[in-house]
Amino acid sequence: MALKLPISHFTPTIVTYLLIFTTTPHILALNITDILSPYPNLSEFSALLSSTNAVAADLSHRISITLLAVPNSYLTSSTSADITRRLSPSSLADLLRYHVLLQYFSASDLRQIPSSGILVTTLFQTTGRATSNLGSVNISRNPTTSTISISSPVSYSPNVTVLSLIKTLPYNITILSVNSLLVPAGFDLMASESRPPLGINITKALIDGHNFNVAASMLAASGVVEDFEADEGGAGITLFVPTDIAFSDLPNNVKLQSLTADKKAVVLKFHVLHSYYPLGSLESIVNPVQPTLATEETGAGRFTLNISRVNGSVAIDTGIVQAAVTQTVFDQNPLAIFGVSRVLLPREIFGKESTVPSKPGTAVMGSAQPPDNSLSPENSPGLDGPSSHLTSPPDLRQDITSSGDDDIFNFKRSCGIVALFCIASLYVLV
Repeated sequence: MALKLPISHFTPTIVTYLLIFTTTPHILALNITDILSPYPNLSEFSALLSSTNAVAADLSHRISITLLAVPNSYLTSSTSADITRRLSPSSLADLLRYHVLLQYFSASDLRQIPSSGILVTTLFQTTGRATSNLGSVNISRNPTTSTISISSPVSYSPNVTVLSLIKTLPYNITILSVNSLLVPAGFDLMASESRPPLGINITKALIDGHNFNVAASMLAASGVVEDFEADEGGAGITLFVPTDIAFSDLPNNVKLQSLTADKKAVVLKFHVLHSYYPLGSLESIVNPVQPTLATEETGAGRFTLNISRVNGSVAIDTGIVQAAVTQTVFDQNPLAIFGVSRVLLPREIFGKESTVPSKPGTAVMGSAQPPDNSLSPENSPGLDGPSSHLTSPPDLRQDITSSGDDDIFNFKRSCGIVALFCIASLYVLV
């Protein structure tokens, strides 16, 4: 006799899982101001972040970070207040970037920090304005008291102490409260002037480079070059400019000139990072998936570039095209211009269904499935609370890449088919 199970016992569970799989949105970025808003004792620090638009923009493109936040009572002390009063807006922005660690630390990760310390890169290091590794911090833990200290890598720099773990969203962000502002070694606290504008004609720099006439003409005709020169915003910019040969090697089915003016501008902005990266910083970049100026216009997770080191060169992967940095055209803080071997074609425009075919002797990289970077449910243990369990190494979950609407649709459709199959099977059992 067949065992009959009431279908009503199972349907709600199946439907619940179906709803979770098909309706849960992918969170593409972290809004630091919103995350800090439930904590009144961090309101002054949050206000500082909000007052520096460049830092807020940088943070909106980052996940997998640890933020060192200074509570109001410490931030309004005479020392910290004096520091923030002295600094120009651009210097204050760099100081705040020094409080953003480009690595996620869970409570268990913090408990495992050795007494000898570990060196961690900060957002300030990515600007290229830090000498050597002085844009990094050294984090150490006293095995006797379990006190965690953070300082500049130089031995004479003062420490700040971690007071508590405020919040952690696994693999995306941890917020630690510290007892003082952390100042990079050699940082000029007396700087009062704002940093000068770029002061360079980008189009002329490309023409002087001799191999970039097509790119120079497109930039001048589109008008976006003026946006680039006005968009330094404290962090600088980095341009990847295809050579004339790269344009001549475009497949016949790629018609850049036939794009609408808006799409053409997006493609050009897809070649620009909103941070200054000298070649050495590109070669050792911490977060390989980088937002572009096109990302800022279209939304986080879209129009990103994957930057890595391949065979001794800097490789740039768009998901359908892989290019290599071939030369440095211009490098003077806050502007870097690099020549690249291929036109960077975004998959959001040239898509999977119109994947660009490769010409003989060239490689077109397939689009890899992005990691799942959805925010986990809030989990805020203290430093001595239960350990968090990593389901995958944190360094594989540093930035989100968008898999496109087609991928999301196919994923939802697959989940629906699986759920309907399960329901049908239960009816057979009944």
